[in-house]
Amino acid sequence: MTERIQHPVVPSPVPEECVLAPGDADLLFGGARTAYAFTDEPVTDADLRAIYELAQWAPTAVNAQPLRVVAVRSEPARERLLDCLPRGNREQAASAPLTLVCAADRAFADALPRLHPRGERYRDLLESGGEQMRERWARTNALVQAGFLIMAIRAIGMAAGPMNGDDAEALARAFFPEQDVEILLVINVGRPTDDAFQKRNPRLTFEEAYRVE
Repeated sequence: MTERIQHPVVPSPVPEECVLAPGDADLLFGGARTAYAFTDEPVTDADLRAIYELAQWAPTAVNAQPLRVVAVRSEPARERLLDCLPRGNREQAASAPLTLVCAADRAFADALPRLHPRGERYRDLLESGGEQMRERWARTNALVQAGFLIMAIRAIGMAAGPMNGDDAEALARAFFPEQDVEILLVINVGRPTDDAFQKRNPRLTFEEAYRVE
Protein backbone atom coordinates (compact mmCIF):
# COMPACT_ATOMS: atom_id res chain seq x y z
CA MET A 1 0.00 0.00 0.00
CA THR A 2 1.27 3.48 -0.88
CA GLU A 3 2.36 5.46 2.16
CA ARG A 4 0.35 8.61 2.61
CA ILE A 5 1.99 12.01 2.47
CA GLN A 6 2.13 13.77 5.83
CA HIS A 7 0.39 16.96 4.75
CA PRO A 8 -0.17 19.73 7.28
CA VAL A 9 -3.64 19.50 8.80
CA VAL A 10 -6.60 21.48 7.52
CA PRO A 11 -6.07 25.03 8.84
CA SER A 12 -9.60 25.20 10.27
CA PRO A 13 -11.99 22.55 11.62
CA VAL A 14 -13.58 20.27 9.05
CA PRO A 15 -17.26 21.30 8.75
CA GLU A 16 -19.54 18.91 10.59
CA GLU A 17 -21.50 18.50 7.35
CA CYS A 18 -18.44 16.86 5.74
CA VAL A 19 -18.83 13.10 5.26
CA LEU A 20 -15.06 12.59 5.03
CA ALA A 21 -12.95 11.66 8.03
CA PRO A 22 -10.68 14.55 9.06
CA GLY A 23 -7.61 12.73 7.77
CA ASP A 24 -9.19 12.27 4.35
CA ALA A 25 -10.23 15.92 4.26
CA ASP A 26 -6.63 16.86 5.06
CA LEU A 27 -5.33 14.61 2.29
CA LEU A 28 -7.65 15.92 -0.41
CA PHE A 29 -8.40 19.52 0.52
CA GLY A 30 -7.16 21.90 3.19
CA GLY A 31 -4.01 20.05 4.12
CA ALA A 32 -2.92 19.40 0.54
CA ARG A 33 -0.49 21.80 -1.11
CA THR A 34 1.05 22.45 -4.48
CA ALA A 35 4.34 20.55 -4.47
CA TYR A 36 7.42 22.28 -5.88
CA ALA A 37 10.04 19.55 -5.46
CA PHE A 38 9.92 15.77 -5.64
CA THR A 39 11.95 12.73 -4.72
CA ASP A 40 13.27 10.49 -7.47
CA GLU A 41 10.91 7.64 -6.55
CA PRO A 42 9.15 6.71 -9.80
CA VAL A 43 5.48 7.05 -10.61
CA THR A 44 4.74 3.61 -12.02
CA ASP A 45 2.31 2.54 -14.72
CA ALA A 46 0.16 1.06 -11.96
CA ASP A 47 0.15 4.42 -10.13
CA LEU A 48 -0.83 6.24 -13.32
CA ARG A 49 -3.66 3.82 -14.05
CA ALA A 50 -4.89 4.10 -10.46
CA ILE A 51 -5.03 7.88 -10.86
CA TYR A 52 -7.08 7.47 -14.03
CA GLU A 53 -9.43 4.93 -12.45
CA LEU A 54 -10.44 7.61 -9.94
CA ALA A 55 -10.29 10.69 -12.18
CA GLN A 56 -12.37 9.15 -14.96
CA TRP A 57 -15.55 9.73 -12.96
CA ALA A 58 -15.41 13.52 -13.28
CA PRO A 59 -18.77 14.90 -14.45
CA THR A 60 -18.79 16.30 -17.98
CA ALA A 61 -21.62 17.60 -20.16
CA VAL A 62 -23.22 14.73 -22.11
CA ASN A 63 -20.35 12.54 -20.88
CA ALA A 64 -18.07 14.32 -23.35
CA GLN A 65 -14.73 13.65 -21.57
CA PRO A 66 -12.62 16.10 -23.65
CA LEU A 67 -9.50 15.98 -21.46
CA ARG A 68 -6.46 14.49 -23.17
CA VAL A 69 -3.27 13.81 -21.20
CA VAL A 70 0.29 12.99 -22.20
CA ALA A 71 2.29 11.48 -19.33
CA VAL A 72 5.90 12.65 -19.70
CA ARG A 73 8.41 10.27 -18.15
CA SER A 74 11.15 9.29 -20.62
CA GLU A 75 14.25 11.44 -20.99
CA PRO A 76 13.55 12.41 -24.64
CA ALA A 77 9.99 13.45 -23.74
CA ARG A 78 11.23 15.32 -20.68
CA GLU A 79 13.71 17.28 -22.80
CA ARG A 80 10.90 18.32 -25.14
CA LEU A 81 8.80 19.34 -22.15
CA LEU A 82 11.49 21.42 -20.48
CA ASP A 83 12.14 23.29 -23.72
CA CYS A 84 8.51 24.47 -23.62
CA LEU A 85 8.54 25.76 -20.03
CA PRO A 86 9.79 29.02 -18.50
CA ARG A 87 12.79 28.75 -16.19
CA GLY A 88 10.96 28.60 -12.86
CA ASN A 89 8.52 25.97 -14.05
CA ARG A 90 11.33 24.11 -15.77
CA GLU A 91 13.10 23.54 -12.45
CA GLN A 92 9.95 22.15 -10.87
CA ALA A 93 9.23 19.80 -13.78
CA ALA A 94 12.83 18.63 -13.88
CA SER A 95 12.54 17.37 -10.30
CA ALA A 96 9.30 15.45 -10.89
CA PRO A 97 9.39 11.78 -11.93
CA LEU A 98 6.26 12.34 -14.02
CA THR A 99 4.57 15.37 -15.59
CA LEU A 100 1.11 15.34 -17.12
CA VAL A 101 0.47 17.65 -20.07
CA CYS A 102 -3.27 18.34 -20.05
CA ALA A 103 -5.24 19.56 -23.04
CA ALA A 104 -8.83 20.03 -24.13
CA ASP A 105 -9.66 18.12 -27.32
CA ARG A 106 -11.74 20.39 -29.55
CA ALA A 107 -12.70 17.35 -31.64
CA PHE A 108 -14.24 15.61 -28.62
CA ALA A 109 -17.70 15.45 -30.24
CA ASP A 110 -16.57 12.71 -32.62
CA ALA A 111 -16.73 10.23 -29.73
CA LEU A 112 -20.16 11.27 -28.44
CA PRO A 113 -22.18 8.61 -30.33
CA ARG A 114 -20.52 5.87 -28.23
CA LEU A 115 -20.42 7.84 -24.97
CA HIS A 116 -24.01 9.06 -24.66
CA PRO A 117 -27.41 7.58 -25.62
CA ARG A 118 -28.20 10.75 -27.60
CA GLY A 119 -24.62 11.33 -28.66
CA GLU A 120 -25.32 11.74 -32.37
CA ARG A 121 -27.85 14.47 -31.63
CA TYR A 122 -25.38 16.36 -29.44
CA ARG A 123 -22.58 15.88 -31.96
CA ASP A 124 -24.79 17.51 -34.61
CA LEU A 125 -25.74 20.27 -32.18
CA LEU A 126 -22.11 21.09 -31.53
CA GLU A 127 -21.30 20.97 -35.22
CA SER A 128 -24.08 23.46 -36.00
CA GLY A 129 -23.13 25.61 -33.01
CA GLY A 130 -19.79 26.50 -34.54
CA GLU A 131 -16.17 26.59 -33.45
CA GLN A 132 -16.65 28.86 -30.43
CA MET A 133 -19.29 26.60 -28.93
CA ARG A 134 -17.12 23.50 -29.35
CA GLU A 135 -14.10 25.28 -27.84
CA ARG A 136 -16.14 26.47 -24.86
CA TRP A 137 -17.51 22.99 -24.18
CA ALA A 138 -14.08 21.42 -24.53
CA ARG A 139 -12.36 23.91 -22.22
CA THR A 140 -15.02 23.98 -19.49
CA ASN A 141 -15.40 20.22 -19.22
CA ALA A 142 -11.70 19.43 -19.52
CA LEU A 143 -10.95 21.85 -16.68
CA VAL A 144 -13.48 20.04 -14.48
CA GLN A 145 -11.69 16.80 -15.35
CA ALA A 146 -8.31 18.35 -14.54
CA GLY A 147 -9.58 19.30 -11.08
CA PHE A 148 -10.62 15.70 -10.48
CA LEU A 149 -7.23 14.58 -11.77
CA ILE A 150 -5.44 16.62 -9.10
CA MET A 151 -7.67 15.13 -6.42
CA ALA A 152 -7.04 11.62 -7.73
CA ILE A 153 -3.28 12.18 -7.53
CA ARG A 154 -3.68 13.18 -3.89
CA ALA A 155 -6.06 10.30 -3.19
CA ILE A 156 -3.44 7.67 -4.07
CA GLY A 157 -0.98 9.31 -1.69
CA MET A 158 1.07 11.42 -4.08
CA ALA A 159 1.49 15.16 -4.48
CA ALA A 160 0.50 17.34 -7.42
CA GLY A 161 2.22 20.44 -8.70
CA PRO A 162 -0.10 22.08 -11.26
CA MET A 163 1.37 24.84 -13.41
CA ASN A 164 0.18 26.98 -16.29
CA GLY A 165 1.15 25.69 -19.71
CA ASP A 166 2.60 29.06 -20.66
CA ASP A 167 3.93 28.26 -24.13
CA ALA A 168 0.76 26.51 -25.17
CA GLU A 169 1.60 26.41 -28.86
CA ALA A 170 4.98 24.79 -28.24
CA LEU A 171 3.43 22.22 -25.89
CA ALA A 172 0.75 21.39 -28.42
CA ARG A 173 3.33 20.91 -31.18
CA ALA A 174 5.55 18.78 -28.94
CA PHE A 175 2.90 16.49 -27.46
CA PHE A 176 -0.28 16.71 -29.53
CA PRO A 177 0.89 16.95 -33.15
CA GLU A 178 -1.89 16.77 -35.73
CA GLN A 179 -4.53 17.12 -32.97
CA ASP A 180 -6.89 20.06 -32.48
CA VAL A 181 -6.32 20.79 -28.79
CA GLU A 182 -6.02 23.68 -26.35
CA ILE A 183 -3.28 23.24 -23.76
CA LEU A 184 -4.70 23.91 -20.28
CA LEU A 185 -1.97 23.14 -17.75
CA VAL A 186 0.80 20.76 -16.79
CA ILE A 187 0.82 18.81 -13.53
CA ASN A 188 3.96 17.49 -11.88
CA VAL A 189 3.35 14.23 -10.02
CA GLY A 190 5.35 12.35 -7.44
CA ARG A 191 6.31 12.08 -3.80
CA PRO A 192 7.38 15.42 -2.36
CA THR A 193 10.65 16.26 -0.70
CA ASP A 194 10.64 17.56 2.88
CA ASP A 195 10.84 21.15 1.62
CA ALA A 196 8.37 20.75 -1.25
CA PHE A 197 5.61 22.92 0.17
CA GLN A 198 5.46 26.67 0.63
CA LYS A 199 3.81 28.43 3.55
CA ARG A 200 0.03 28.40 3.35
CA ASN A 201 -1.27 31.66 1.88
CA PRO A 202 -4.61 33.18 2.93
CA ARG A 203 -7.90 32.36 1.23
CA LEU A 204 -10.78 34.70 0.47
CA THR A 205 -13.66 34.65 2.92
CA PHE A 206 -16.97 33.09 1.95
CA GLU A 207 -18.49 36.56 1.67
CA GLU A 208 -15.77 37.71 -0.71
CA ALA A 209 -16.03 34.71 -3.00
CA TYR A 210 -19.73 33.80 -2.90
CA ARG A 211 -22.97 35.71 -3.29
CA VAL A 212 -26.31 34.11 -2.46
CA GLU A 213 -29.29 35.42 -4.39
